[in-house]
Amino acid sequence: MNKNKRLNIKNTVYEHVVNNSKEYILVTLIFLIGIFLGVMFINNTQEAQMSEITSYMNNFIDKLKNIEELENIKILKSSLIENIILAITLWFFGTTVIGIPIVFGIILYRGFCLGYTIASIIAIMGIGKGIGFIFMALLLQNIIFIPAIVAIGVSGFKLYKSIVKDRNRDNIKIEVVRHTIFSAIMLLILCIASAIEILISTNILKNFIKYF
Repeated sequence: MNKNKRLNIKNTVYEHVVNNSKEYILVTLIFLIGIFLGVMFINNTQEAQMSEITSYMNNFIDKLKNIEELENIKILKSSLIENIILAITLWFFGTTVIGIPIVFGIILYRGFCLGYTIASIIAIMGIGKGIGFIFMALLLQNIIFIPAIVAIGVSGFKLYKSIVKDRNRDNIKIEVVRHTIFSAIMLLILCIASAIEILISTNILKNFIKYF
């Protein structure tokens, strides 16, 4: 890819984010609230439940230590299917007026899952090892994953506002096509996130798991 094309893509992305800054702030805030709720949930977890989480984490680490070779293709296939279903669900509910609260709910839930996971790891491993584990296991793919699902949510919200403001069927059809194309691009990015998670992050974690 030459320099001009890279600049065009960068400018297009920048303009898209700036032109929809309010929507991005809203959807990102929903995701961050989900993270906060996930962290708070762990902080208020009872001792018995915390023991179960600790047992699960220890079993996961032991399993990763003892497996000589990961079944990357099988795990990647599972991750891809999960992200494809997620993208299609966000796209579908984003095309309906009544579905936008569900889109926001899904994004809130994904934030909750991330916050829950991060808080669990730190609670079990401590701050030092926990942060190291998080960086190796979660950071790389989530740098791509989080903006992609937020972007699909924003696209769906834009479509919702267009439907509410403009009753012209032709204009709505154009917006639906735009939302569909944009969601398809984000789906490809989510697939890249899956590949990074399984082929890079998981293998990095396996190489360093002996230190945890």
